Amino acid sequence: MHLRHRTCVKLREAAEGRRKCFIEKESQRGLWWCIWQQKCSPKRDQQVHERVQIVYEAMGSTDATTKRGTGRGLRAFFWFLGLIFLLFTTSSLVVFLDVGVWLVREDPLQPATAIVVLSGNIPVRALEAAQLYHEGFAKEIWLTHPGERADPLKELGIAYPAEDDFNIRVLRLQGVPASAIHVLDSSIVNTEEELDAIAAALQNHGGGRVIIVTNKAHTRRVHLIWTKYFGFRGTAIVHGVSGDNFVADQWWRDTGSMHQVVHEVLGIVNAWTGMPVQARPQPQNAYTAEDREKSDHGGTD
Repeated sequence: MHLRHRTCVKLREAAEGRRKCFIEKESQRGLWWCIWQQKCSPKRDQQVHERVQIVYEAMGSTDATTKRGTGRGLRAFFWFLGLIFLLFTTSSLVVFLDVGVWLVREDPLQPATAIVVLSGNIPVRALEAAQLYHEGFAKEIWLTHPGERADPLKELGIAYPAEDDFNIRVLRLQGVPASAIHVLDSSIVNTEEELDAIAAALQNHGGGRVIIVTNKAHTRRVHLIWTKYFGFRGTAIVHGVSGDNFVADQWWRDTGSMHQVVHEVLGIVNAWTGMPVQARPQPQNAYTAEDREKSDHGGTD
């Protein structure tokens, strides 16, 4: 389309150039003829003058036609740029508003080797895992073990249960037997390390499938990281909690949903680019398993 337009413009310019050249030659011929014909009559002079006037008027009309053609071309160009800008703005707005729906990426539930509760959002994820356990999707529930963090309360000697301890209590209250609950040994600080620990445990069990329970907004990133880095160890069925309060279709109207969208989009960009941003390792806490057991019974003075 653009090539055809440029070709037409070049042909038009060449034609106008030839026309101007012809008009200039004709005007020169008329003027020289008038000069050399000294005995010409007044009537002949008037005819020559009229002829020259017609030539100059024709030249002026040619310039006006060229200017009108150029103006039409510029208007068409600016209309085209405006249309491109409108399409880009509209598509960007659609993508921006639908990003919450895009983040939710769940898999159909199937029987699996184990149900895994990702760290965070206590006790919602553990409650969802207990429900799936009672529905018969797996015979075991795996919990991840977040790394101990330096905390001012622990520095003062005030101990409290770790996150996996809370999840164990939730599962036990929901009727899950202790023999079916397993805490993975590896200490984790982010989603990538968490999925690495899950993939290693699944590989030790001979592969198969695991059901990973997390928030709905987190499902897309979990699925991406597993597929890109750990898919060769087994299959992950990513499942979002049923009672999640994430507003996918109108996330910009809810503060909590907005925070989740921003966090997950940045995490997905980090995963796409090869994990250039990594969490800083947290200092290990000095409390042992015996200290944690004492804290469960109220501790001593």
